[in-house]
Amino acid sequence: MSSRAGPPPLLAVDQLSCLFGGLVAVDQVSLQVQPGEIFGLLGPNGAGKTTLFNLISGITRPSSGAVHWKGMAITGAPSHRVAALGLARTFQNLRLFSSLSCLDNVRVGLHRHSRQPRLQALLGTRAFEQREAELRLEAWQLLESMGIAELADRPSTSLSYGQRRRLEIARALACRPELLLLDEPAAGMNTTEKGELAELIHRIRADYRIRAAHSLTVLIIEHHVPLMMELCDRLAVLNFGRRIALGTPLEVRRDPAVIEAYLGSAPQEDS
Repeated sequence: MSSRAGPPPLLAVDQLSCLFGGLVAVDQVSLQVQPGEIFGLLGPNGAGKTTLFNLISGITRPSSGAVHWKGMAITGAPSHRVAALGLARTFQNLRLFSSLSCLDNVRVGLHRHSRQPRLQALLGTRAFEQREAELRLEAWQLLESMGIAELADRPSTSLSYGQRRRLEIARALACRPELLLLDEPAAGMNTTEKGELAELIHRIRADYRIRAAHSLTVLIIEHHVPLMMELCDRLAVLNFGRRIALGTPLEVRRDPAVIEAYLGSAPQEDS
């Protein structure tokens, strides 16, 4: 009896490379992300992590290799098409609308789900107003899930750095993604804030199915090793554009190539 192949991974990257002139930013990287997991990309500055995000999300076209979403090739697809498939991301540098309130920043993320007949919008019909109220409530609930609902009416520029990071995640979640790509969400945070962020991401994943019809998968870039070891189910480590390790946090922490390239010292054995 022949065995049936299982379902494809949510995201598959196969021998992906990206060259900028003579610089190899990503060098034949392969990895698979399964539904519902928190998958981390770890590596020093210049390792190619953000470039890999850009290749996956359609911002940059790869030089070679392939990207598959649920078994479907999306290699080189434009970013708006990739987003429409269910991928949302944050950026290393915050990209919020400074002239909008926190609530309206999140409502921007709901634009894919807020399309209504133009005539209803022009006439301000009851159906239009009801739908707008529902979207405002959803945006407020996302702010609440980030712990910043009390700031809903304040301009984004009035928030602290950590609060703006949370606002950007709320806006990404407003797209109702299946895969959330977080590019250094803990940058600029202190140790306490990083611990709170890890708890927040775990809670978001646990609560997400209540709000959506599918689980939430997270692909995250971060430099802070303790945070990634606590947060992630699996990790891939990049160095000079190449993947040098893949596995659970414990496996990665004990990998000699990772110790040499990134951690800098041999980990202590468990007592």
